[in-house]
Amino acid sequence: MAAAAASAALLFALAACSSGAPEAAPTASDTQAVQVSDEACADDSGITVVVDASALGEDGKAWCIATDEALVAADAFTLVNVTTEGTEQYGDQVVCRVNGVPAEDQAITAPDGPEYFETCKTMAPEYAYWSLWVKPAGGEWDYAQEGASTQKLEPGEAVELLFTLNGEPAAPTS
Repeated sequence: MAAAAASAALLFALAACSSGAPEAAPTASDTQAVQVSDEACADDSGITVVVDASALGEDGKAWCIATDEALVAADAFTLVNVTTEGTEQYGDQVVCRVNGVPAEDQAITAPDGPEYFETCKTMAPEYAYWSLWVKPAGGEWDYAQEGASTQKLEPGEAVELLFTLNGEPAAPTS
C-alpha cells in the first residue's frame, strides 16, 4: 500500500509538471469579494478546502469559500491562508510543508525505526508525505491529476492536502 501511495504521489508530481496551461480561472486577487467560513461547505454553493495533518498530531481544518466561480486550488489555499512549501528539486509541484508542517526539526519515525527530518530537497519518503486530493460534487475523493497551481475547482467540489504517515490515513475521510 505504501508503495502504491508513493507511486501515486510521484505520478501526481509528474502529471503536475507536464500538464499544459490551465483554462483561465479567477485568481485570489480576482476574487476579493468571496466569503470564507471556518467549516466545510454545506452544499454545492462553494468550494471546500481541507488540510489534514492529523497523522502528525495536528488538528484538521476545513473552510468553505462561498463562490459560484471556478478557482485554481493554489488560489483556494491562498484565500483560506494556507501556505505551502515545495521542494528544491520539484518546486511547488511537490508539497513539502503545509503551514510549516512538518517542521524541519520535527522527527518523523520511519517504519523501520530511524528518525527522518524533512529537508524539502526532493520527494518525501513513501511513508511520510503530503498528497493533493479532489472530490467532485456528489462524488468520491481521488488523487488530484494536476498540481495545486493548475488543478481547477468548480463550486460544489472540494480539495484536500492530506499528510500520510506509515500509510495512515490512506485517503481523506470527510
